[in-house]
Amino acid sequence: MNEEQIRRIQNIIEAALLAAGKPLSLEQIRDLFTETERPARQLIEHALSQLELACAHRSYELRKVSSGYRFQIREEYATWVGRLFEERPQRYSRALLETLALIAYRQPITRGEIEDIRGVTVSTTIVRTLMEREWVRVVGHKDVPGRPAMYATTRQFLDYFSMTSLEQLPPLSDIRDLEEIGREIEAKIQAEIQFDTPSPDGEDAASPGDDHDESISGTLH
Repeated sequence: MNEEQIRRIQNIIEAALLAAGKPLSLEQIRDLFTETERPARQLIEHALSQLELACAHRSYELRKVSSGYRFQIREEYATWVGRLFEERPQRYSRALLETLALIAYRQPITRGEIEDIRGVTVSTTIVRTLMEREWVRVVGHKDVPGRPAMYATTRQFLDYFSMTSLEQLPPLSDIRDLEEIGREIEAKIQAEIQFDTPSPDGEDAASPGDDHDESISGTLH
């Protein structure tokens, strides 16, 4: 395959990623081509690596996340790009961020176990918001009286925070308490260019009925 053909493959992949509006897996990228013209997997990977290099000094980057590959604005330009949009990124309460952190680090985990660690009740609004955002899901039920649901994070959670696996979470040895983990997650949320319109019952920093305790009752070990 000559250089012009390789460049055309890169351009097709670039156009598809720009148009998709969501991550595309390697197989989805390969399916862009007919069976007779479909490049080998290694050639697709080479084209992706070349696209990544081409973005090295640009304001956007090619990032591999859990669901595949996507173009995204670099964090350092989020402030300026954000001014294009009327809607502001949602802000989330400390209670929600702590709950999300516990699910991420202790999954699968039940609501009762989260409450035991935090020392306060987890509101239904928090659980509903996390599930509506598709950051967490029910993965089973614990074999104890009442069979409470067990929660775990999703692929969408990894995509949103630009991770390919949970191994990219900060090590617990580097983060001593829930408050610090909450700050880490909030910083990532504010850095993401995600301008979804908040739903009327969406979770924010002042949602009624949320458990807005300012003290941190539990720590992770």
